[in-house]
Amino acid sequence: MVGESWGQASTTEALTDERLERLLSDATRMAKATTKYTRKQIDLSGVTTIEKSVWQKVKEDPAAVSTEDKLEFVMELDRSQRVDDRIVNVNSVYMDSKRVNRLVNTVGTRLEWDELRIRSTVNPVAREGDRMQFDYDSVSGLEGFEMIRNLDAPEFASKPAKGAVELLSASKAPSGNLTVVMDGDLTGVVAHEVCGHASEADEVVKGRSFLSGMVGKEMGSELVSMVDDGTIEGKYGTIPFDSEGTPTSKTMIIDKGVYAGYLHTIETAALMGVSPTGNGRAQDYNRRVFARMTNTFFDKGDWSDEEIISDTRDGIYVVKSLSGMEDVVGGGVQVSALKGYIIKNGEITELVRSMALAGKVLDILATVDAVGKNLKFSAGTCGKGEEDWAPVTSGGPHMRAEMIVGGG
Repeated sequence: MVGESWGQASTTEALTDERLERLLSDATRMAKATTKYTRKQIDLSGVTTIEKSVWQKVKEDPAAVSTEDKLEFVMELDRSQRVDDRIVNVNSVYMDSKRVNRLVNTVGTRLEWDELRIRSTVNPVAREGDRMQFDYDSVSGLEGFEMIRNLDAPEFASKPAKGAVELLSASKAPSGNLTVVMDGDLTGVVAHEVCGHASEADEVVKGRSFLSGMVGKEMGSELVSMVDDGTIEGKYGTIPFDSEGTPTSKTMIIDKGVYAGYLHTIETAALMGVSPTGNGRAQDYNRRVFARMTNTFFDKGDWSDEEIISDTRDGIYVVKSLSGMEDVVGGGVQVSALKGYIIKNGEITELVRSMALAGKVLDILATVDAVGKNLKFSAGTCGKGEEDWAPVTSGGPHMRAEMIVGGG
């Protein structure tokens, strides 16, 4: 960094002293080329020195598992999805990855750590006449192959297959401003898409977030708390250090309805006079660092899932997310749900198919009047910048609020 400008250079060739010196020279020259456009120096003297090695402990390294065993697992998922003649297509995915990171910097930090992730997904498709529906399920974690060994593959694969068949006879979802009970998958998408992205401090310092200047202000019901925590054991978005060498941490974003703070890189923390939170993440060595989420979720409340349903006179219970879109500047959110159930007098009744849920985040969070005590987490990859991807987890409990619903 020179002034406020970063320079960056990379190579895939073997590292020698001469090549490293050339890379540092290239990066410095690139930073200096744009210093005339910067406003001031950024003081990074508060960055602490850390020397540490963190190696992930797993019971069974996927690299030691034969390709045949992995293929047999996927084929078992395929077979288990064929629960009905109306299942016309089955999709089964298994993937694992191992990433080794080594980081040094000019304050003397020397770090090395690894990240071993596993994920499996099933996605059956059902057809009857001109109607076609699908369902899905997924498991994932920062774990070894023991996660797969402990999985009941037939149950894991057959349940969404039965769900796809059931959706063939589902009704169209209602539309309008409705009382919505979201499952943990949906609340996680809401947390991630707007509250999460708008809390990334590199957007805040540029004035491109509707949450700029919100610290200490009320932004929802006192039942609403939201966290980003990169330290939770075994979650897909967990990392011991971010791409700048800062240890990850638990950051309160919303604390009982009051906005508490942002997700920081070392640069944004210096600009705002706070400590970095360990959220400076890059897709890989060849990409720039952004403020990024890790494991982001609404925190749990006191209600059981059953109590929330039975306490709802009229509404809709929405299950499983399909997608989400954010309006970081305006504070709007739109998410789509795979399916839902009409609630009448505290009881789940009619199954309805996919729908869109939308609204202004501040309006939605102000109407939250029931939060469940069971957390659910879902893994994914989050894009930012020129579609730089990072592994993340979103999640939350069941939550009841008022939202605009559009049936498809």
